Amino acid sequence: MAREREKKISRMTKGHAWLSIVFYFIAYHVVTLMLVVILGIVFFNMLYSKVSSEYGSVEYLARIYETSRRAGNKEILDLLDADDRPFFVKDIRGNIIYQQGENTCSKDAIRLGIPMMGHEILVYTDEEEDYFHEGFFRFINFDTYELDEDFDFSEQDLEKFISEHGQQENTQDANAAEDLFKSVTVSLISPGFGMMNPDNMQDTIPVWLPVKINGGTYTLVAKVTIGISVDDTELIVAMVQSFILINLLVFVILLFSSIKSVQRQKEITNMLFMDDDTGGHNWLWFLVYAEKLLCKRRNAGRRYALVNLYFVKYRNYCVIHSLKAGKKILWKVYHTLSGYLGKSAMVAHVSSSSFALLMEFSVEDQLKAKLSDLIGELEKTDSDHKFSFQAGVSVIEASIRRGRIRRRKDVDLEKEYNDACNARETLEPSEDSGIVFYDDRLMEEQKWIDAVTEHQERALKNEEFVVYYQPKYSPDTNELKGAEALIRWQSPEFGFVSPGRIIPIFEKNGFITEIDHYMISHVARDQRKWLNSGFNCVPVSVNVSRAHFIESDLAEQIRDMVDEAGAPRDLIEIELTESAFFDDKNALISTIDRLKEYGFLVSMDDFGAGYSSLNSLKDMALDVLKLDAEFFRGDADSKRKEIVVSEAIRLAKSLNMRTVAEGVEERDQVEFLASQGCDMIQGYYFAKPMPGSEYEDRMRRGVEGMFKREVKSEDKADADSTADAGKEVNAD
Repeated sequence: MAREREKKISRMTKGHAWLSIVFYFIAYHVVTLMLVVILGIVFFNMLYSKVSSEYGSVEYLARIYETSRRAGNKEILDLLDADDRPFFVKDIRGNIIYQQGENTCSKDAIRLGIPMMGHEILVYTDEEEDYFHEGFFRFINFDTYELDEDFDFSEQDLEKFISEHGQQENTQDANAAEDLFKSVTVSLISPGFGMMNPDNMQDTIPVWLPVKINGGTYTLVAKVTIGISVDDTELIVAMVQSFILINLLVFVILLFSSIKSVQRQKEITNMLFMDDDTGGHNWLWFLVYAEKLLCKRRNAGRRYALVNLYFVKYRNYCVIHSLKAGKKILWKVYHTLSGYLGKSAMVAHVSSSSFALLMEFSVEDQLKAKLSDLIGELEKTDSDHKFSFQAGVSVIEASIRRGRIRRRKDVDLEKEYNDACNARETLEPSEDSGIVFYDDRLMEEQKWIDAVTEHQERALKNEEFVVYYQPKYSPDTNELKGAEALIRWQSPEFGFVSPGRIIPIFEKNGFITEIDHYMISHVARDQRKWLNSGFNCVPVSVNVSRAHFIESDLAEQIRDMVDEAGAPRDLIEIELTESAFFDDKNALISTIDRLKEYGFLVSMDDFGAGYSSLNSLKDMALDVLKLDAEFFRGDADSKRKEIVVSEAIRLAKSLNMRTVAEGVEERDQVEFLASQGCDMIQGYYFAKPMPGSEYEDRMRRGVEGMFKREVKSEDKADADSTADAGKEVNAD
């Protein structure tokens, strides 16, 4: 779970920035590629244009060769041989059947042009290293034939030239020779053939161009020279410079955008990990980075303490001095912690009055001393006030497996912090500073809580919870007047479990509402069964948790459960603890009124245990008032107790309420209560909580003899366990 959370936070804090960077990186390379492609297209189109102009001369050369070959004119072939232009002719199998000049044509070829449009020329590179030849090649070696200086390639000059050097011998077709002459004429005056201005020449590139002849049976491959002019070079240089500038501009823009994205992500991360009250780190930051620290390999052999530091009475300080003043104190506390512990520890503000600390230590005594000194510093945060701080400590031992130090793999920081909180909560009733370590005892308690939570649903389904009944008797007549339903757990795994061990757990995890339903329905069924058996049934009170009163239809739920069991409503008494009156008072009054309207009895349990009892009585029409058992325990001044109890009974009678005194164990207590007009007594003097079968025997007898029952040691232990369960639901 911790790893999954860390991954989510990592994606949230880093993913967006890196995604932007990756996007910018791809965009930059796409733009660069597009510029390169555009530059390449322009360059190759320019090259294609120059090659295509030379390609025409090679085509005419191929026609001259093919025409002379068909006409059998050796003189023309001799003229071609005397030319400086290297070329060769190969058949369809690649065998060279004719060659002039040195063959330096390589096997490497490129295609220039646009194949889809049919504009494509195959170009072979030249194997020579020296590509710098002066000017374009000349089709005929003019030095060999000693042309006149004023030879201007006119038709008359060409005819004269052919008549002198190209007489036909053994030629059947004179017209072919005439066509040849015309071809030479056309080829020599064709555009691009050797017409380059030398003053504009900068470089030349020799290449070989193939032309198919005789229907593709033969291929003539001739060497041509591609001239790169100064204008061409300047154009290419200008394009390259533009490419570099555009590329640099795009790079700068994308780099700036990436930096801004990282900065924005950093701001988001800071906001995510910043605590509003202190300006420091919050719990989320602590979870992420404390786990990383603990899981580092170099820290595997070190001991750490995870501390829950609690600011006692912080909320009271805010109520008295304002929330703004409280935040100012929190800021001082946080910076005192950070300054005192330094960079060797991690500090975070978790909630309004709690801080989380991660401290490295070696010996627990030294750790405790350091925490004591730290709390001493914090107590002096404000010179006008004496503050108290409590610390719960969970120790994270060095990671040693099979005798060797191993890297920590899974650290459940939330569990460790929860252990520290559980340890600290053992000091909560006190207002003084203190330090407590999470130990084996607390660990066993936590294991028990986990075990109960794990088995509670199954226990409810299998009806492992057993209803016990504790009778209530009249102190005057010893007559059975009522009973209270209490819960016990008969567990296959844990045996007989008293309510003191399970009720507080159910109250914390919310399962107590399920127990309420369970108890009401079982008591209603028992009452129906006993009525059917002819018993003279008396009202049985069932505790309902304060957590249940948030449900607006609670009265209707109780009504429907009792009606379904077929029990009379006046035999079910709904018992509320005094603490319930601290919640939504209007909702509570509304529920009580509807319960009474439906015919149920309603009582207040533990009257006198809190501070709101008298105020509650004036607003709520209750039927029964139960005096808290603490009135009848301890060694306090008995006279003062008697005064309080007698006045409480008198007050109840004035409000038309019956009274029940619980926890009564002594005869003189019974006699005193009888003298004050108390209606019922519930306690070990008359009876302890008992299973339904024993309660049936009590109903048969109806009246309890006037004698003091000896309280056995095991009964006393059960009573103490019940008292430890607190003052809420289903505890005796």
